[in-house]
Amino acid sequence: MIDVSDGLSSEILHLCSQSSLGVELYEEKIPIDSLTYDTAREFNLDPTVCALSGGEDYELLFTIDTKDYDKIKNSMDISIIGHMTNIEKGCLMVSKSGTVHEITAQGWNALLKK
Repeated sequence: MIDVSDGLSSEILHLCSQSSLGVELYEEKIPIDSLTYDTAREFNLDPTVCALSGGEDYELLFTIDTKDYDKIKNSMDISIIGHMTNIEKGCLMVSKSGTVHEITAQGWNALLKK
Protein backbone atom coordinates (compact mmCIF):
# COMPACT_ATOMS: atom_id res chain seq x y z
CA MET A 1 0.00 0.00 0.00
CA ILE A 2 1.23 3.47 -0.88
CA ASP A 3 -0.29 6.94 -0.90
CA VAL A 4 -0.70 8.63 -4.28
CA SER A 5 1.14 11.81 -3.38
CA ASP A 6 3.71 11.74 -6.19
CA GLY A 7 1.44 10.78 -9.08
CA LEU A 8 -0.30 7.51 -9.93
CA SER A 9 2.31 6.38 -12.46
CA SER A 10 5.20 6.99 -10.07
CA GLU A 11 3.47 5.21 -7.19
CA ILE A 12 2.34 2.22 -9.24
CA LEU A 13 5.93 1.79 -10.44
CA HIS A 14 7.08 1.86 -6.80
CA LEU A 15 4.60 -0.91 -5.97
CA CYS A 16 5.80 -2.96 -8.94
CA SER A 17 9.44 -2.46 -8.06
CA GLN A 18 9.00 -3.36 -4.40
CA SER A 19 6.92 -6.45 -5.17
CA SER A 20 8.89 -7.60 -8.25
CA LEU A 21 5.69 -7.60 -10.31
CA GLY A 22 4.33 -5.95 -13.43
CA VAL A 23 0.97 -4.27 -13.85
CA GLU A 24 -1.79 -3.88 -16.39
CA LEU A 25 -3.62 -0.63 -15.71
CA TYR A 26 -6.80 0.32 -17.59
CA GLU A 27 -7.20 3.97 -18.55
CA GLU A 28 -11.00 3.73 -18.53
CA LYS A 29 -10.92 2.55 -14.90
CA ILE A 30 -8.90 5.49 -13.53
CA PRO A 31 -11.34 7.63 -11.53
CA ILE A 32 -11.21 11.25 -12.67
CA ASP A 33 -13.65 13.74 -11.18
CA SER A 34 -15.76 15.45 -13.86
CA LEU A 35 -14.63 18.93 -12.75
CA THR A 36 -11.01 17.83 -12.97
CA TYR A 37 -11.64 16.32 -16.39
CA ASP A 38 -13.31 19.49 -17.69
CA THR A 39 -10.62 21.76 -16.24
CA ALA A 40 -7.84 19.70 -17.82
CA ARG A 41 -9.60 19.95 -21.20
CA GLU A 42 -10.08 23.70 -20.72
CA PHE A 43 -6.29 24.04 -20.39
CA ASN A 44 -5.68 21.69 -23.35
CA LEU A 45 -4.33 18.97 -21.05
CA ASP A 46 -5.02 15.26 -21.29
CA PRO A 47 -7.01 14.32 -18.15
CA THR A 48 -5.38 10.87 -18.04
CA VAL A 49 -1.88 12.37 -18.17
CA CYS A 50 -2.89 14.67 -15.31
CA ALA A 51 -4.14 11.69 -13.29
CA LEU A 52 -0.97 9.71 -13.96
CA SER A 53 1.48 12.54 -13.37
CA GLY A 54 -0.24 14.82 -10.89
CA GLY A 55 0.25 14.45 -7.18
CA GLU A 56 -1.20 15.25 -3.79
CA ASP A 57 -4.29 13.17 -4.49
CA TYR A 58 -4.51 11.89 -0.91
CA GLU A 59 -5.64 8.49 -2.09
CA LEU A 60 -4.24 5.05 -1.35
CA LEU A 61 -3.01 2.61 -3.98
CA PHE A 62 -2.92 -1.02 -2.93
CA THR A 63 -3.08 -4.56 -4.18
CA ILE A 64 -4.95 -7.57 -2.90
CA ASP A 65 -4.74 -11.26 -3.57
CA THR A 66 -7.08 -12.29 -6.40
CA LYS A 67 -8.88 -14.66 -4.02
CA ASP A 68 -10.09 -11.55 -2.12
CA TYR A 69 -11.44 -9.76 -5.20
CA ASP A 70 -15.07 -10.71 -4.49
CA LYS A 71 -14.80 -9.02 -1.08
CA ILE A 72 -14.16 -5.58 -2.59
CA LYS A 73 -15.50 -5.65 -6.15
CA ASN A 74 -18.76 -3.90 -5.25
CA SER A 75 -17.31 -1.34 -2.84
CA MET A 76 -18.29 2.23 -3.66
CA ASP A 77 -15.12 3.46 -1.95
CA ILE A 78 -12.61 1.41 -3.98
CA SER A 79 -11.78 1.83 -7.66
CA ILE A 80 -10.30 -1.25 -9.28
CA ILE A 81 -7.99 0.11 -11.97
CA GLY A 82 -6.01 -2.92 -13.06
CA HIS A 83 -4.21 -6.03 -11.95
CA MET A 84 -0.70 -7.15 -11.15
CA THR A 85 1.14 -9.39 -13.62
CA ASN A 86 4.46 -11.14 -13.69
CA ILE A 87 7.44 -8.85 -13.97
CA GLU A 88 8.31 -10.05 -17.47
CA LYS A 89 5.10 -8.48 -18.86
CA GLY A 90 6.22 -5.05 -17.64
CA CYS A 91 4.23 -2.08 -16.39
CA LEU A 92 1.57 -1.27 -18.95
CA MET A 93 -1.52 0.86 -19.40
CA VAL A 94 -4.26 -0.15 -21.81
CA SER A 95 -5.82 3.01 -23.29
CA LYS A 96 -9.51 3.49 -23.94
CA SER A 97 -8.82 2.68 -27.60
CA GLY A 98 -7.05 -0.57 -26.67
CA THR A 99 -3.52 0.65 -27.37
CA VAL A 100 -0.95 -0.57 -24.86
CA HIS A 101 1.56 1.93 -23.45
CA GLU A 102 4.49 1.45 -21.10
CA ILE A 103 3.94 3.32 -17.85
CA THR A 104 6.60 5.91 -17.12
CA ALA A 105 6.93 8.02 -14.01
CA GLN A 106 6.53 11.74 -14.43
CA GLY A 107 5.41 12.53 -10.92
CA TRP A 108 7.20 14.57 -8.29
CA ASN A 109 10.50 13.26 -6.94
CA ALA A 110 11.19 14.88 -3.56
CA LEU A 111 14.67 13.33 -3.47
CA LEU A 112 15.80 14.80 -6.79
CA LYS A 113 18.64 17.27 -6.23
CA LYS A 114 18.97 20.28 -8.49
